[in-house]
Order: sequence, then structure tokens, then C-alpha cells
Amino acid sequence: MNDRRLHQLFEIGILMKGAHAVIECIGGLMLALIGTQTITSLVQALTQDELIEDRADYIANTLLHFAQTFSVSTQHFYAFYLLSHGIVKLALVAGLLAGRLWAYPAALAAMGLFIAYQLYRYSYTHGIGLIVLTVFDLAVIWLIWREYRVVRAAAARQGAG
Repeated sequence: MNDRRLHQLFEIGILMKGAHAVIECIGGLMLALIGTQTITSLVQALTQDELIEDRADYIANTLLHFAQTFSVSTQHFYAFYLLSHGIVKLALVAGLLAGRLWAYPAALAAMGLFIAYQLYRYSYTHGIGLIVLTVFDLAVIWLIWREYRVVRAAAARQGAG
């Protein structure tokens, strides 16, 4: 694959990370501002028709159980987690897209920590989504590392010239 195509993949991966960060920030803000009773009512409204049709519907029952046992402390944790995670990723995405040298090693370190946490969570949940996210993150880490080498080499050439 040529350098131009790899740079495009880098930009696409970073933009996808940025979009995900925006969604995390919105989700965190919504969790911070919406009460647990509102969450329970919303889930009940969303699952009501499905449960009338099939009382044993696994997804609807799981969502309803989750909403009914969703505590205020859990809500605060997830609001903080999503907001902090999203803000960190937005700052890193902005730095990477601007070509700031500090952003590359910072992004590599942060994503490495995110992957470690995802694998830790996977050991408890066995959620396939965590594996998919981890594989995507590993690909983005490789693209960041590769781009960092290119940007650093260009900066060294400019400094020497």
C-alpha cells in the first residue's frame, strides 16, 4: 500500500475516533443531566411493544432489567467515564489532525491504556464488541505510529535544512 493511501487511512481512522469521542461526550452529558427514573421510563417505553408481543424477548428484558437496576452512583460513573474519555480523545484527535508532535506519543499511550481497559472488561463481559473495538484500535495505533515516523522525519529534515 502506498504512503498516500496509508495517510488517508490514518485520517479516516482518526476522524472515526473523533466522531466516537463526540458521541461519548454527548452520551456523558445526557447521563449527567437525565435522572435514573427518566432512563427507566424511556427504556420501558422503548421495550413495551416488544414485550407485549413476546414476553420472553431477551434483548428487551435485558435492557429493562439494566434500566431498573441502574443506580445513581453507576450513572455518575458512566457520565464521568464517557465525558472524560471523550474529551481526552477529542484533544488527541485535534492534535493529530493538526500534526502536533506531542499528540502522536500521547495518542499511542492513551489508546494503549484504553485497549488494556477494554481487554480487562472483556475478561468479565466476554462482549464481542470489545474485541472488535480493540482490533480497530490496534489498527489505528499502527497508523498513528507510522504517521508519527513520517511527520518526525519531515520535521527533522526541516530542522536540518
